[in-house]
Amino acid sequence: MAGKLLSKYVMSGTKVEIRKRKKRKIDGEEPEVSIYYSQISDILAENKIEITMPMEKTKIVLLPVGAEYDLYFYTPNGVYQCKAKVADRGKRNNVFLLTMELTSDLSKDQRREFYRFGCALKMDSRVLGEEEVELLEKEGTLESTGEEPLRQSVIIDISAGGLRFMSSYKYEDESVILCKYQLDTEKGLKEYEILGKVLSVAESQTRHGAYEHRVQFMDIDDSAREEIIKFIFETERKNRKKV
Repeated sequence: MAGKLLSKYVMSGTKVEIRKRKKRKIDGEEPEVSIYYSQISDILAENKIEITMPMEKTKIVLLPVGAEYDLYFYTPNGVYQCKAKVADRGKRNNVFLLTMELTSDLSKDQRREFYRFGCALKMDSRVLGEEEVELLEKEGTLESTGEEPLRQSVIIDISAGGLRFMSSYKYEDESVILCKYQLDTEKGLKEYEILGKVLSVAESQTRHGAYEHRVQFMDIDDSAREEIIKFIFETERKNRKKV
């Protein structure tokens, strides 16, 4: 039952993305998607939650009672999704709230968890030497030899599973690299050092002398993965307010 999973994985304060697909206007054309951002205010029952009414710019969005939406919950254990309909609207302690009744089971959404978010973030990186890779595989630790200098690049998209970056140099496929970059978190700017494997390298079609690298994270811990997901959620929410 959805409620049992709900009480296990979500709680008051959990971030929620609300999505609604519009009908196709032309045959074969992808439907438009309306996206809103909210958070859980309270869990009322095993299949019923209370969330804050979403906002666009400074205006409250009044979702109609009876309308059904796709909900995505951003939790420390990943992104979970379900369908829910608006059961009621109200106000408490000067906060506008929606009562949402779940109409499907809660399930983990791998596609949303590894959704690639377009960005432009500075990154420093270096390739790991053979000795460092061997030590990493045997003992799970990394000791810098100081032989390889850090090189600058720009991350062009990021997800909880990896990233793409552009640079004036190129690494070899299958290289193991150290990625250093900063994300804007709830506690301010935080620096990350994450190991990644280069999956592919391609010369840019639009910028002469630039190379696009696709990287998969290696052994990323849950807290770092969660912070990437939260960064994407919060940045998209802020961008939507500006539109």
